Amino acid sequence: MTRETKPPASGPLTRRTILRSSALAAGMATVGALSPAVAEAAEPRTTPTDGTELVLLGTGAGPTPSRGRFGISSALVVRGDVYLIDCGLGAVSQYVRSGLDPARLKGIFITHLHADHIADYFTFATFMAPLIMSKTGRVPTVDVYGPPSAGALPARPGAKWVAPHHPTPGLADLTRLSNEAFAYSSNTFIAEGIGFDPATTLRVHEIEVPDVGASPIGDTAPAMKPFPVMRDGNIEVTAILVSHGAVFPSLAYRFETEHGSVVFSGDTTLTPNIPTLAADADLLVHEANDPQWWHDHGASEEFVEHMRETHTDVLDLGTVARQSGVGSLVLSHIGDFQSTADWRRRAHLGARKGGYRGKVTVGEDLMRLTTPGRR
Repeated sequence: MTRETKPPASGPLTRRTILRSSALAAGMATVGALSPAVAEAAEPRTTPTDGTELVLLGTGAGPTPSRGRFGISSALVVRGDVYLIDCGLGAVSQYVRSGLDPARLKGIFITHLHADHIADYFTFATFMAPLIMSKTGRVPTVDVYGPPSAGALPARPGAKWVAPHHPTPGLADLTRLSNEAFAYSSNTFIAEGIGFDPATTLRVHEIEVPDVGASPIGDTAPAMKPFPVMRDGNIEVTAILVSHGAVFPSLAYRFETEHGSVVFSGDTTLTPNIPTLAADADLLVHEANDPQWWHDHGASEEFVEHMRETHTDVLDLGTVARQSGVGSLVLSHIGDFQSTADWRRRAHLGARKGGYRGKVTVGEDLMRLTTPGRR
């Protein structure tokens, strides 16, 4: 279930204003023409109208910028419509580079509100919306689904909370506060007759978590059944709570399409809720960490233990995939501290250790995968 937060009202938009805004966006887009490679990448790629495709826009873990991987973000393309899961650093640029059609963006799903999953969230309103306007001549509206306010934080003696009067904003407040932070930029464009209120492009739905005994200061992800989030003519989305340190709620999503099912773990340590949500899915896109690497390279025991308590050891993913009965396991949200070849070696070792015999893929930026269809 979701609780919708309507975007704030904006000033009147005339056809002339829209066209002028579209012209500005089109002019900005032509900058890419200076680079043939960029221009080619920005050209929308034709996707089969009767299939389901997974595009890994960014596969990087954590807030640290990487030379090899952009921030975590995935796109599920169903009949040509695009549904985005998380908006990590560079997600907007990767969306354009992938050739996905901006005008076909139908929904955004946020797993949790850590910075590395929302770095480019409001950028879709401030940068992608003008690009869509340049193609359609109208201000777009995109449905966004994600966590509400946690409501509380675990007690930590001496902690000096950021924004102590409102330390746990949810998705709706994140959107509102982001809009306020960018207000001067937006208002100057409006004053020049070519702008609009970017928050009006985001129709926010805060996901209401069922009462299963979960708590931001207790068990953040007790064993539970998946619950419905939304459905339309292409997809049916369910979610479940997962365990990610102090974060609450932290969500995993399952997307059902007529050509198969795809599950996104979000950030999580080992939890029985993933096999519950991912039971018999075609693709499981799961985060991974490698605590042993950190241990071997001199990280403190406190840091290694933090990695174990908040993320899933790559050597345990085979067991997760086997318990879930998934057709294919895809690693994403992985650190660039070791090579793709090393991740692949560790992932296959984990698959053998866990008795998983399905396909294992180590995700790379802009990799495209298709669902094999109903098994």
